[in-house]
Amino acid sequence: MGGAGSAALAEGLASLARDGLLRERRTLDSPQGPVVVEGGRRLANFAANDYLGLADDPRIKAAAHAAIDRYGFGAGASALVTGHTRAHEEAEAAFARFTGAPRALLFPSGYAANLGILTALADRSAEIFADRLNHACLNDGALLSCAAFRRYPHGDVDRLASLLSRSQATVRVIATDAVFSMDGDLAPLAALLDLAERHDAWLVADDAHGIGVLGGGRGTPAHLGLRSPRLVHMATLGKALGGYGAFVAGEGPLVEWLLQRARPYVFSTALPPAAAAAATAAIGILESDASPVRALGERIAAFRAACAREGIAAASHTAIHPVVVGDPRRAVALSARLRERGRLVPAIRPPTVPEGTARLRVSLSAAHPPAAIEALATDLAAALRDDAAR
Repeated sequence: MGGAGSAALAEGLASLARDGLLRERRTLDSPQGPVVVEGGRRLANFAANDYLGLADDPRIKAAAHAAIDRYGFGAGASALVTGHTRAHEEAEAAFARFTGAPRALLFPSGYAANLGILTALADRSAEIFADRLNHACLNDGALLSCAAFRRYPHGDVDRLASLLSRSQATVRVIATDAVFSMDGDLAPLAALLDLAERHDAWLVADDAHGIGVLGGGRGTPAHLGLRSPRLVHMATLGKALGGYGAFVAGEGPLVEWLLQRARPYVFSTALPPAAAAAATAAIGILESDASPVRALGERIAAFRAACAREGIAAASHTAIHPVVVGDPRRAVALSARLRERGRLVPAIRPPTVPEGTARLRVSLSAAHPPAAIEALATDLAAALRDDAAR
């Protein structure tokens, strides 16, 4: 596009740069891990969602290599044509077993899964109720469904109950992150499930940041002891489980409906068989070895204690720890200061988070040595003191 269209794009980009909102990609020259190489520098990595250190685990890589040798790389077609291999079938069975659900279905990504769930369950006659801080894919799925879309204040169960009590929709869906990706806090899933059961609603729980972390690795519903035919449990493979893709677990009829009607599943090429095999391997690791999840819990506790000693209000009970500073330019400057100290901690800015809540987002991994946790807290406190003195 030329002329006015190009000028508008240029001005839009310049505006993002002035406001500290222009993003830049990092180019890594190493695998994901507790230390990565960027621009020739080794940096302690507190930016990734590789919560259990499985992204470069030899067992995961061996499973992927074996699947490539057996099936090739690409699936070649959508799952409902010829793209569904034995590797996909085994991964779905493993996830169902692992989460205690009757059935599970693999999707190309968490984003695609949430679009598929909400557009398959809801239409113009439906009403979707969503937490104000939900991930973008839940919002986009609600909008694409053409259902009435109601957003309630973050974690406000009473407000949600009021909205549900007035709903006249034939289908009602409550959609929420299980662990909120930018704050690390948990949704009140038990109360939400109670409302779903009282108001004949589905509860769609996006457990991208809870799977592998909570409930012995089985996710937030297991952590809270929740089971229900109304629960739609979505979790990703690309974070704690070290791979790529996503799954949805639930009752048999629900999963069959998604297989038949979730457009991102029906019309997308299936995941590479290697990704499915890697997922099965990750589940096998967690089923046989509790040490990665236990180690992550120890790192979380250590970082909470270190932040308390340093006076940093950052600690959550999950792997995600936000340090909210407000101004996006401050967040960028603090991230750069930490990089100078050899720590990779990203600045998160609007629209990923609400206006006025730009932050540093610390992600912890079971693979981080304990000394790295202590060093991060020390350097983070020093960077915040330097910032306050300016």
